Amino acid sequence: MEYLPNIVFAILLISGIGYFARNVAKLRRNIALGKEADLSDNKPQRWINMTRIALGQTKMVVRPIAGLMHLIVYVGFIIINIEVLEIIIDGLLGTHRIFAPLGRLYNVLIASFEILALLVILAVVVFWARRNVLRLQRFIKPEMKGWPKNDANWILYIELILMFLFLTMNGADYQLQQLGAEHYTLAGAFPISQFFAPVLEGLAAPTLILIERITWWAHIIGILVFLNYLYYSKHLHILLAFPNTYFGNLNPKGQFANLEAVTKEVKLMLDPNADPFAAPAEDVAPPDKFGASDVMDLKWVQLLNAYTCTECGRCTSECPANQTGKKLSPRKIMMDTRDRLEEIGKNIDKNGGQFVDDGKQLLDNYITREELWACTSCNACVEACPVSIDPLSIIMDMRQYLVMEQSAAPTELNVMMGNIENNGAPWPFNQMDRLNWSKES
Repeated sequence: MEYLPNIVFAILLISGIGYFARNVAKLRRNIALGKEADLSDNKPQRWINMTRIALGQTKMVVRPIAGLMHLIVYVGFIIINIEVLEIIIDGLLGTHRIFAPLGRLYNVLIASFEILALLVILAVVVFWARRNVLRLQRFIKPEMKGWPKNDANWILYIELILMFLFLTMNGADYQLQQLGAEHYTLAGAFPISQFFAPVLEGLAAPTLILIERITWWAHIIGILVFLNYLYYSKHLHILLAFPNTYFGNLNPKGQFANLEAVTKEVKLMLDPNADPFAAPAEDVAPPDKFGASDVMDLKWVQLLNAYTCTECGRCTSECPANQTGKKLSPRKIMMDTRDRLEEIGKNIDKNGGQFVDDGKQLLDNYITREELWACTSCNACVEACPVSIDPLSIIMDMRQYLVMEQSAAPTELNVMMGNIENNGAPWPFNQMDRLNWSKES
């Protein structure tokens, strides 16, 4: 019976990490459904981008207030993991505050954890108020109703609970240390939880131990629950922001990818010495499908983008089409892509590892043509994203499908392209007549 708590803890830890590993495997499989993309170029710049954007949070602080609060939560999340490591070791070995021999350094660590915990609580309260009291415009867009809204709030509630559990655990521990209880030797500095003393003062040692143990177990269980909740939440970006920024597009904004087969055909058409009846070159075969109508037509990095989306709405708030009342929301594009990918993943799970056509696709069933053609391709959404997500690439691939596979461009665009082909300009005037206006009196 002496080792029963350690055994229970080990089972709990293995189960939590095992379920998390299962979700990671499913995530990798779903992302791998995308087409290949060679992103092995310029590795030094990619490492710099990941360090600067994901680790350094440089794009978050563009909006100083939200950026500073997010930085507090982010730093708190990273540093408090040291405390989680101590809890795990204590739980497995049956020890209590195993890092206490670090002495003064341990005091500094515990004190910094507590200060960060308080700052996280304050930041979370502000975040909650911005969403639910002030109701900032980017948090109340149509795509943020239902689960996305609830998910954001649940994350805030979980973070609050975890921080309060941590401080209550420390507060009870501090009281037990003052009482000289067995195993609770003087260790750590408690600049915040010591103020719990008036609430806990007068309680007997057995009661304090019960409070300390309950909050200790609840804290680690809460962390494991949060870890496995990530897969179903927008907070998956905690894990994916690093690979996503590493594999981010390094090309200048506004430089679009051209299909090699189409490029070669156009060059052939413009070459006066080319044989128009020559067989097409075998080294550049046309793709089976131009553009994308479903998630499996997209590149794997675009699917990684979808899973990384934080749903912060910075892209949508910067989008000129959205600002003028159009239906386009770059955030919705990413959320729809992720939802469709999840639907396909469940289809594969249900059918023994094989995808069975469900009669749906990303185009029309999730993303409307009106949304796609509302985009001005200005790259404002790409520039605004704090984790290097590229909604525009998905929009352009789906437009390419509409134009090249379905000839379904808007009438105005078809007229313009016809004028360019026939007149060398988007206007419906012969080149010889283009300057007639200058002769008018």
